[in-house]
Amino acid sequence: MRFIGSKTLLLKEIEKVIAENTSGNEVVFCDMFSGSAAVARHFKSKYKIISNDLLFFSYILQKATIKNNSIPDFSFLKQKDIKDPLAFLEEEFIDKNAVENKFISQNYAPNKKCERKYLSQENALRVDFIRTIIEDWKKQKSITQEEYDYLLAVLIEGVPFVSNITGTYGAYLKDWDKRALRNLELTRLNVVDNGYENEVYNLNANELITKIEGDILYLDPPYNSRQYCSNYHLLETIAKYDNPKIKGKTGIRDCENEKSKYCIKKEVLNSFSHLIENAKFNNIIVSYNSDGLMTSDEIEKILKKYGKSETFKRYEFPYRRYKSKIIKEKDELKEYIFFIKKEIKKKKIYVAPSKKTLNLIVDNKKFIKSPLNYIGGKYKLLPQIIPLFPKKIENFIDLFSGGFNVGLNVEAKKIFCNDINFKIIELYEYFSKTNLEEILEKIDENIKKYNLSKTNKQGFLEFRDYYNQSGLPIDLYSLTCFSFNYQFRFNNQHKYNNPFGENKSHFSEQMRNNLIKFVNRMQKKDIVFSNKDFANFDMTTFNSNDLIYCDPPYLITTGSYNDGKRGFKNWSEKEEYQLLGLLDELNKRNIRFALSNVLEHKGKVNKVLFDWSKKYKIHYLNNDYSNSCYNTKKGNSKEVLIVNY
Repeated sequence: MRFIGSKTLLLKEIEKVIAENTSGNEVVFCDMFSGSAAVARHFKSKYKIISNDLLFFSYILQKATIKNNSIPDFSFLKQKDIKDPLAFLEEEFIDKNAVENKFISQNYAPNKKCERKYLSQENALRVDFIRTIIEDWKKQKSITQEEYDYLLAVLIEGVPFVSNITGTYGAYLKDWDKRALRNLELTRLNVVDNGYENEVYNLNANELITKIEGDILYLDPPYNSRQYCSNYHLLETIAKYDNPKIKGKTGIRDCENEKSKYCIKKEVLNSFSHLIENAKFNNIIVSYNSDGLMTSDEIEKILKKYGKSETFKRYEFPYRRYKSKIIKEKDELKEYIFFIKKEIKKKKIYVAPSKKTLNLIVDNKKFIKSPLNYIGGKYKLLPQIIPLFPKKIENFIDLFSGGFNVGLNVEAKKIFCNDINFKIIELYEYFSKTNLEEILEKIDENIKKYNLSKTNKQGFLEFRDYYNQSGLPIDLYSLTCFSFNYQFRFNNQHKYNNPFGENKSHFSEQMRNNLIKFVNRMQKKDIVFSNKDFANFDMTTFNSNDLIYCDPPYLITTGSYNDGKRGFKNWSEKEEYQLLGLLDELNKRNIRFALSNVLEHKGKVNKVLFDWSKKYKIHYLNNDYSNSCYNTKKGNSKEVLIVNY
């Protein structure tokens, strides 16, 4: 999350300070000025956590990721057929008349009565829609308090990434930043189960310090006179959604009760002294900046006054606030970490849970969508398919990878990406081995060179001719961005022949973002690429710890991509029997498999598959996803996942 003073980049140094100065038997860790909760989240897997912040939006983040020890399951919403509430909130069509409260869109996005440009009108309305919906769900008891906190937290974490600001909400930009023109995306939050009842608070730090105790106290107080309540007033308003009275050019809310004395020169030393004096913690760690209201010497003096002076340590790290190439002496700021021990007799004794109970609970994290518009793609079915896979997978074999939506989003030690379409595999290999900046530069060069746009058909045709000579993977991707329905289509000579996507297709900002996410995820995974017919793929090295996933062409819904007229093998009953026989052989070897297919479509029944499937477990899916050659309004399709485990 974009947050001033965030210690994400300092976490390793904080860890080193703790390791160097503690015994390793400490149990309770307190993050007193939690902010984005980055530090508390980081150390949650190791300690019982106490976290606190005066700002309410920070308190919500803490409740969702620190107090919660698991991702809420949203069981009541699932009963209402809302299987993925985050996807629903993010993608559901908004009826403007149905959004009762439009406080954000009326006051923080440009309209007839408002000039503020914090958010685009579309994103601001989406925020109002989400806040209205989750408030309604809470009133209707469709979600628990934990689920409410989680949904609100993912919204709060998502808003900064589409905000038209430089870093804080103290001011908005006059012109729109590209970031602000993207659609709001909800950030799926991971939650660690550390086996403890963690504590979170929304109190003044000097009030809370008299009520708690523990082993490690981490302090990261504000450094300067800029109050966080005014810097983050919009997030505070979204969190509280209390329609406050606002004032001034920036629409700031009244935050008198949320002002910190650590931002006031006359108050900061007394407040810090009181905090250290009353701290019932054996180990105290303080982060601060050389540009702060307190000097390094003043901090040292207070720590030594109430702690064991012989244990005092100060660590210094370079901190560059300015990006100018001209380095001046005054720009050379330092980040400090101070450490000292206190002799404290604690009232409570906490016992660490068994290590067996420590679990990393990973949410259905925001699935990455393939940048390829591949017919039959499974992106929208991922929330239904992925949970049906085994929890532990050594090797995941995506035998008919297509758009690679499934393989890329599976957690496994190694991923095998195979498809008979060698053009697709060449493109994936290029994405996996090429620097992201180079990929984007090549696409931009192609667009500029051929003047590609939604209306320049001639430029598209010239580029298509060029690609059919060059055959370069990045040219293929660039070409599809301006093709009809963004799809891949070849003739029998493997020449690209998809027509121009006039007035629709172009390399949009959303497509660029999808590509960036896809490439970043791909380059982090261990992936083996191949372009073999499924019957020739070597299965001899796999065992019961692996999973073979098959999403073959569907026998009763043949589309243009597998009709045998595009330079690639067609799919007939012969191939169907061959694949089912292969899966039976895998089953005999105790190798797990999962098969995506349709048993019935528009009155047609795949009898071959239907009879074969009786031997295994069948999961019926809700096939409400687009970009499928059989997803029509005429008749129903019975989409299934057939597994042998």
